[in-house]
Amino acid sequence: MWTSVGGPEALPASSVRRPGHMVGREQDAAALRELLTGHRLVTTAGRAGMGKSRLAATVAASVTDGPWQHVVEVRWQGSGPASSGALAATVVLALTGARPAQDTVGVAEVVRGLPDGRTLLFLDDVDPVHTECIGLVQHLLMAVPDVRVLVTARRPLGLGDERVLRLTQLSGEEPVGGGGRAPAVELFLDRARAADEGFRAEEADLPAVAEVCRLLEGVPLAIEMAAEQTVRHSVDELAGLLREQQGWLTSPRPVLRRHRSLREAVGAGYVLCEREVRIVWARASVFAGPFAEGTAVFLCAGGSVEARQVPGCLARLTAAGVLEAVGDPGGVREPRYRMTRAAREFGEERLRDAGEFQVAAERLVVHCRRVAAVAESLWSTGGQTQAMRLVLDEQDDLRAMVEYALDRPEHSADALETVVNLWFWWVVHDRAEEGREYLLRLLPLNDADDPLVTRALWLAAWLSAGTDPETARVLLGRAWSAAVMAGDDATIGRVAHVQGTLALQEQDAEAAARHFQEAADTVPPHAAGGPSPAVSQAAVAVAEAMFDPVAARRSARRALTRPGVREDAWASVVARYARAFVDHRHGRSARAWRRAHRTLASLEPGLPDVHGAAALRRLMADIEAGIPGRLCLPAAPLPRTGVPAAPAAASRAPR
Repeated sequence: MWTSVGGPEALPASSVRRPGHMVGREQDAAALRELLTGHRLVTTAGRAGMGKSRLAATVAASVTDGPWQHVVEVRWQGSGPASSGALAATVVLALTGARPAQDTVGVAEVVRGLPDGRTLLFLDDVDPVHTECIGLVQHLLMAVPDVRVLVTARRPLGLGDERVLRLTQLSGEEPVGGGGRAPAVELFLDRARAADEGFRAEEADLPAVAEVCRLLEGVPLAIEMAAEQTVRHSVDELAGLLREQQGWLTSPRPVLRRHRSLREAVGAGYVLCEREVRIVWARASVFAGPFAEGTAVFLCAGGSVEARQVPGCLARLTAAGVLEAVGDPGGVREPRYRMTRAAREFGEERLRDAGEFQVAAERLVVHCRRVAAVAESLWSTGGQTQAMRLVLDEQDDLRAMVEYALDRPEHSADALETVVNLWFWWVVHDRAEEGREYLLRLLPLNDADDPLVTRALWLAAWLSAGTDPETARVLLGRAWSAAVMAGDDATIGRVAHVQGTLALQEQDAEAAARHFQEAADTVPPHAAGGPSPAVSQAAVAVAEAMFDPVAARRSARRALTRPGVREDAWASVVARYARAFVDHRHGRSARAWRRAHRTLASLEPGLPDVHGAAALRRLMADIEAGIPGRLCLPAAPLPRTGVPAAPAAASRAPR
């Protein structure tokens, strides 16, 4: 027997079962059937739009040989918190067919209304009455041994005997070993064909379909809404619209009122949050990527929200599916969170409506400037691994901050300082073009007499050297004049380093060696904000290897004995590459291969490759192929092709 009743928006269970709704959920359905067969309390949990109700209703109706004789469904669809006892009254209505005389009833009335025999009580969408549901289910399980309960909600009930099936986003990756499309893509195509019988997805459309699913983070409800838009937009047009925003997605045939649009689906959870949680949700929406708990406290506290309340609000938002815990939750590092894209768009709307967006954005600017300053300090004082991890963690917000500042002159100096302090990120980790673009856009917005602009000019020249040498020379001229006037030896020396890079590209190795030596002799030891003298000394060795092997070996040894080189991991890699390159260029290929291999083995795994690692791997490949050394200087952002090498002594493969 199946009995169904619900709250204000109740619909019969059959209304949620339509073609295609189980696409990509077969494994979840099998897991739910197994849980229902073996346990008395099962909760299907997940954030808005994951298809909890559909999956649970379909599975509950399809398990005809389950350990129950009756199925009673109660769907609560109220828009906000209800009065105490309202859920129990709705359950009594489902059990007896008669509405109780009072609006609220107790557990005893529910127990009396249960039919004889084994019963599955299906409580659907209980978020508005979550607290009452906990007490009701706990008393029912203790009072009636034959009753089993299936619950759908954004968060579990938290009872001891509860088994939880958490629904996550549909995968956008094709199954291992082939055998079909990604579940998210399959759902999109299925719903698009249901909305428009003439819809045909050509092979060329599939990358755009995959991008749509990625932008929607694999949320089934959002994917279905997007698929229904194919009657008005091509898949490419749809992907373009979704890159800008996704809250506009709507459904012409919503099963539930809150599913009329993606914005309403997200907002249904917002109205259930306490005031402080709503405020933290809105303020945290300014983060473009994952953020730390401490950063959230700095940005979200203020007004009616005290700093001590923010961690608890983050935990509640995580339980509701608004935030996702990332990294190693419960580990030794500070907790980190990421807001889902739909929730971030909704929160930003609330933040702007409250007139707080500007304040939150300015706090993010302050945070990002501090992050860049700390990262540069770590890099310059031997903590290069920590500097890399810090920028990796914060890179989304750093980019967002720079883009935000580009449209606001009052923050252009903050953005320029941030980009300049991240010099190592652009150069050492092969992101030269991104850093160059930021600098060229920010430089006209800043005062030409600012000492920071001098450093920015030098860095822009270095980042331009590999792709636009003419622009690099113009920028170098401006940087050199300003540095000389200011007596800035570090920048003067680093200008010489870039001149050496340009000379190498022109295959003038002798001029390059002179420029690099000038840089090594001019930059003060331990000077922050750019490559150390050891890096320039290693570059001298690489340039000399083209014409003077004896001097090249001497320069390579000097690079490894420069002050501070042991604490400078990148300088050490560049210097070791120089020694290996010199050895290979002059016939000691086996020794060169071993040097390169040992250096690569010493690098910490799990982090982005430093530029020197790529150069070492290329050198090893050249040795193994018997090719004379092709220059790929890891002390500068050179073009991928490197500098053609002159004929050298015959190479020999490593033994």
